[in-house]
Amino acid sequence: MKSNISEKIFVTQPSLPPLADFIPYLEKIWENKWLTNCGEFHKEFEQKLAEYLGVKYVSLFTNGMIALQVGMQALRITGEVITTPFTFAATTHAIHWNNCTPVFCDIEPDTFTLDPEKVESLITPKTTAIMPVHVYGNPCQHEKLQKIANTYGLKLFYDAAHVFGVRKNNTAVCSWGDLSMLSFHATKVFNTFEGGALVTNDESLKKRIDFLKNFGFADELTVVAPGSNGKMDEFRAAFGLLQLERVDGEIAKRKAAAEKYRKELADISGIRMLYDLPGVKHNYAYFPILIDAEKFGMSRDALYEKLKQNNIFSRRYFFPLYSDFPTYRGLPSAAPANLPTATKVAAGILCLPLYAEITETELQHIIKTVRSAK
Repeated sequence: MKSNISEKIFVTQPSLPPLADFIPYLEKIWENKWLTNCGEFHKEFEQKLAEYLGVKYVSLFTNGMIALQVGMQALRITGEVITTPFTFAATTHAIHWNNCTPVFCDIEPDTFTLDPEKVESLITPKTTAIMPVHVYGNPCQHEKLQKIANTYGLKLFYDAAHVFGVRKNNTAVCSWGDLSMLSFHATKVFNTFEGGALVTNDESLKKRIDFLKNFGFADELTVVAPGSNGKMDEFRAAFGLLQLERVDGEIAKRKAAAEKYRKELADISGIRMLYDLPGVKHNYAYFPILIDAEKFGMSRDALYEKLKQNNIFSRRYFFPLYSDFPTYRGLPSAAPANLPTATKVAAGILCLPLYAEITETELQHIIKTVRSAK
């Protein structure tokens, strides 16, 4: 039965400030006539973002994908990179674009992040790095991964696209490892329309990154490396400054919506939800549920279609696994038998709509539709 609600409810909705608040920033850009190439707002945003996150250095990028690619270059990663199949395309594609080979490792059943207990057996003489992903804002087991990286002399480069503002034991999760990538895409908790950043506590690495994202220029006459063009422009940097003033309030709204879901769906057999982890300040970037078709009485895909019939557009993040795609499925590590947990999670995962401005009416409609599906 189709819903009478005419407005579509999408899995996410970008957080935007009042347009009038952005006008003064635009007027300043018009006055300066400095649109890109690390202008006033770019420098200010890097500084204030580092202060907000509690890290030493931030390098802004036009998007997260370019940041991942440049980050691998900055760390001089070659050969094989151990990573997760349960992620967005950018993680694996960045490895491929750097002429490296992704080696897929299974995930933990509770957080869906890279399983450190499975990493060590995948290390070969060709392995130079580990690229874990903090999935849905759940931090990886950093201490264990760092110990492995230290033991084998590997780089630890986190895809931290989901953990803007997330802290564990009062430490920014994006400060872990040799490098972390943040995404400021429109779908993220914190957005600059498009955008991204690399985060490091190493001053020399920050300088190398800044060279590489600007064609390799060290100065007007010196090119130190074959760099790319990954700089964030002044418009998005200015927008980021404005967004920083609002992001804590946006996260609080997301938390309230997530708690509503947890309360209303807790008694449904066959639905498993993720809860806050001890010592972690979450950002409520997503609201995933895991469907056990036998207990729930309906498959994940059937529920996905039922929600769509009721103008609710959930997403199967992340399905299929990237190890199943043509570019990667021929790799030995991509065999489903090597990835039993990831394969099971991908077959049952569904992210329900969650964003700061989601209304009580929308939440009740989603909850009612899920409950009536049994």
